[in-house]
Amino acid sequence: MDQALKTMIDNMPAKTGKSLEEWKRILKEKAFGKHSEGVKYLKTEHQVTHGFANTIVLLSKEENQSSEDLVESQYKGKEGLLPIYKALISHLKSLGSDVTITPKKGSVSIIRKHQFVLIKPATKTRIDLGFKLKDKPTGDRLGDSGPFGTMCTHRVMISEVSEIDHELKGWIQEAYDQSV
Repeated sequence: MDQALKTMIDNMPAKTGKSLEEWKRILKEKAFGKHSEGVKYLKTEHQVTHGFANTIVLLSKEENQSSEDLVESQYKGKEGLLPIYKALISHLKSLGSDVTITPKKGSVSIIRKHQFVLIKPATKTRIDLGFKLKDKPTGDRLGDSGPFGTMCTHRVMISEVSEIDHELKGWIQEAYDQSV
């Protein structure tokens, strides 16, 4: 969560009279179909400013999406990548019972004690697999983090299930081992 959003959530009770959780409960009772309906309701019925209303509705909708819905949304129009995603998830689950798979809006975080892998459908034909690997040099296949920035230290681009090979599994294992 970026700092501006955290600040907005922290200031919400003082500025709107309710916490984010209280607003979420109110919106859940109303069950608005459209984003704009929820924003309009908060502005007209509760005199919430547009910025807070928009944030409340957006965060309420994100929370109401299941993990399956989030993954489905990520791969809409990129269905050809699902076999790669499923093979990665299957391997990651085999690492240990302490692996947590956390889908988000645009990616899936793989966490032990800390995030150690990030799966992102980058294009219609490629998944970017981000790693947290300390002091690991980059190479032809194991590149720098690219668009992941500081979330990851390295990235591997995968276009075929066959690329989930011994070498890639070794890097996954290394990232898992370092995530304690």
